[in-house]
Amino acid sequence: MVRFSEAEVVEVWERRQAGEGNRSIGRRLGRSAGSIRAFVESSGGVRPPLRLRSSRHLSLTEREEISRGIAAGERLAVIAGRLGRAESTVSRELARNGGRVRYRAHRADRVAWQRARRPQSSKLATNELLRAEVEDKLTVRWSPQQISGWLKHTYPDDQEMWVSHETIYLTLFIQARGGLKRELTQYLRTRRANRRPAGNRPPSGKGRIVDPVMISERPAEVEDRAVPGHWEGDLIMGKRQTAIGTLVERWSRYVMLFGLPDGHTAEAVRKALAETVQQLPDHLWKSLTWDQGKEMAQHAQFTVDTGIQVYFCDPKSPWQRGSNENTNGLLRQYFPKGTDMAALTQADLDFAAHQLNGRPRQTLGWMTPSEKLAEKMQ
Repeated sequence: MVRFSEAEVVEVWERRQAGEGNRSIGRRLGRSAGSIRAFVESSGGVRPPLRLRSSRHLSLTEREEISRGIAAGERLAVIAGRLGRAESTVSRELARNGGRVRYRAHRADRVAWQRARRPQSSKLATNELLRAEVEDKLTVRWSPQQISGWLKHTYPDDQEMWVSHETIYLTLFIQARGGLKRELTQYLRTRRANRRPAGNRPPSGKGRIVDPVMISERPAEVEDRAVPGHWEGDLIMGKRQTAIGTLVERWSRYVMLFGLPDGHTAEAVRKALAETVQQLPDHLWKSLTWDQGKEMAQHAQFTVDTGIQVYFCDPKSPWQRGSNENTNGLLRQYFPKGTDMAALTQADLDFAAHQLNGRPRQTLGWMTPSEKLAEKMQ
C-alpha cells in the first residue's frame, strides 16, 4: 500500500468528514482515487484515534539524554536521577535496545512507538457467548444499536454481556480487532464493509393532489404520538417502475406491506390500501399521512370507503413522515434497488415485515413493534 505522510493522513480524514469524495481528495493530494480508497478501507472507513505518548513512557528527548549519559560514562543512577526516573526504567531501556554499546536514542524511540501499536483484542474476540449473541442478531438484520440495547435489557446484571453499538461496528469494519467476520456486514442496513460520511439526501416530490387535506390540519395527537392508529405510508420503487406499498404506525412503529402486482395507479393503490386496513381492528386506523404522489389521487374515495382521513405532507418534505422514510431505508435490506417488486409474493412481504416488527427499538424502551401494538389489539 502507498504510504501517506502524517499531514496527508490528517487531510484525508478531515476532507472525508467534510463530505469530499476519494477522487476530489486524490486530486488535492496528487494521489489516485484508488490509493485514497485503499487507504480508507484499510481502517474500515473509521478514522483511527490520534496516537498520544503516555507520560509514563520515555520520550525521545529522554532517550537522547540517556544516550549522552552513556557516552560520558555515567552510572545509570546518575542518568535516572537527572531524568526523574527510576534506575530500573533506564536499565530496562538499555536491555531492550542493545545495551550500553549499541544503544541509539532514535532507533529505540522508533521501536518503542511501533511496539505500542500492537493490536488489542476486542471484547467480542474474548467473550464467546457475547459474540454468538451478536452474530445471531446480525444475521436476522438487527442493527448494532438494537443489539446493544437488547443485550442490556436481557442481561441487566452482567456487564460482560454488554457491548456498545460502536464496538460492534468497529469490530466488523476493522478486522484486526478480531471477533466478528467481515461477511456479517452483508446483514447491515447499508451492506457496506466500511464507514462512509453521510451525504445530503435531496428531497423528492412526485406530483400534485386535488383538494388535499394538508399535514398542518392533522390533530396534535398524531404529532406527539400520544395514541395508536395514526399511520404513515409510501411506495418503494423497484425494477421497471414496479412498486410495493409500505405502512408504519407512528405510536408503535409497526410495519405493514402490500403488493402492487398490477402497477401503482391511483386505483390500484386505493384498492390495495383498503384491503390492507381490514387486517387490523378499526380502532387502530384513525389517519394516514402520505406525500403528494399521484398514486394517492383517489384519496377522497379511500376515505369514503374506509373512514380513514388522509393527510398530505408539504411538497418536497419527506421528513414529515419520518417513521416511514426510516422504515423504507431498512426495507432496502430485503428489497434492494433493482428488485422486481411485481415478482414478490405477499409471503415475501410478510416475512420482511415480521422481521422488522420483531426488532427491539430504543424509542419503545427496547420493546418490539409487535409487542407494543399488542397492548392495543383488544
